[in-house]
Amino acid sequence: MRFNLLSFLCAATVIAYLQRSALGVPSKQIEAELGLSSQDMGLVWLAWYAGYALFQIPAGVVAERAGSKPALIGFAVLWSVLTAATGAASSFTGLWALWGLMGVAQAGIFVCAAKAISVTFPKTEQAFASGALACCMAGGAALSQYVTGKLLGPLTWQEILLVYAAPGVVWAVVFALVVPHPEKASPAPEQTSPDDWAFVPAVSASATAGGPVPWSRLLTDRNMILLCSQQFMRAGAVALFFTWFPRYLQETKGVSVAGSGSLAAWPLVAGMLGGLLGGTVSDLLLRWTRNPRLSRQGLAACMTTVCAGVSLAAFYAADAGTAVLLISVAAFCGYASGVSAYATAMSMGGTRVAPVFATMNMSGNIGAGLFPYAVGLLVTGSGNWNFAILLFAGLFAGSAVCWAFLNPKGTLFEEVQ
Repeated sequence: MRFNLLSFLCAATVIAYLQRSALGVPSKQIEAELGLSSQDMGLVWLAWYAGYALFQIPAGVVAERAGSKPALIGFAVLWSVLTAATGAASSFTGLWALWGLMGVAQAGIFVCAAKAISVTFPKTEQAFASGALACCMAGGAALSQYVTGKLLGPLTWQEILLVYAAPGVVWAVVFALVVPHPEKASPAPEQTSPDDWAFVPAVSASATAGGPVPWSRLLTDRNMILLCSQQFMRAGAVALFFTWFPRYLQETKGVSVAGSGSLAAWPLVAGMLGGLLGGTVSDLLLRWTRNPRLSRQGLAACMTTVCAGVSLAAFYAADAGTAVLLISVAAFCGYASGVSAYATAMSMGGTRVAPVFATMNMSGNIGAGLFPYAVGLLVTGSGNWNFAILLFAGLFAGSAVCWAFLNPKGTLFEEVQ
């Protein structure tokens, strides 16, 4: 059951990232048609991430009360409809509002996914499951960059958004008919062994959180602050791939629009491998060592350090091929480190996975929203697109520092476990 569920969660992730990355390749055309500046386009992406970030906790509340399956079906239909509706925008205000609302609708996808995984997968498989989602995040974004580059011309960007909306509605219908409710299904027998904590889910499928969430504890815990801080910086850096990277290649390396879509897909393909292999290695280390500090913290700290180094090297790359290769290495390591954050949030959450994960993810998407806006400001003010790569490298360096001090052991709330 759990791998059937994971396959549907992965499909939803591909669809969501296909849609959310759809404005990256045609950003120059959108600016020309609607009379926008790069700063305006940065505000459009900021609106998406602001809506996504601010509604993480409300989405977590919906997932807690309605259950992960009903909530996810509703969110998928809503965000797909809003993707299509964005194509009707005829001004900055319309584009800003509709894309921001689409971000609000997508806020629930990973909160619901984390809740479902936490009740169906044992601890030693949760990083793998998270890695599969990370792989599909990158895969959906890569597919979006590549396919949008090919479709733009035969289709307008408005028609592309309409085409991209259809898979989300189809997925919601099939998911509703095929997949059982994760919180109501019984965990597999091998997941409930009392002799090995590592093979028990972070929370029993029948467990319920008692009373209101103690927000003061959640918002003041040292490790939670570090977890949210690394997510703020790491997710901020990764936002480059969904927003400005095709434009960076067009402006600094003389790449065509179609060519930028193809080249921008390569770091995301590397991210797919990083997410999947990062989750597999992290779970293997946990099985062999039973040490979350090595398997979660150690792996993430090493990966983000490498990210910072190769990103800085990309700043000095003279040609598009070298720059894409170095950024692809950074993407591989960045996605590999992100898996540790997901698994750590599930472990720390106990019966409160949804609010803990939502708080971490909210922090990440605040960073992801500020990054494209900051790049838009820098480019408008300086005319130098290379500043995007310097900011990218600096954020990964900050994330590495957070991981160096974060202790992933234990559960955040004392009443759990």
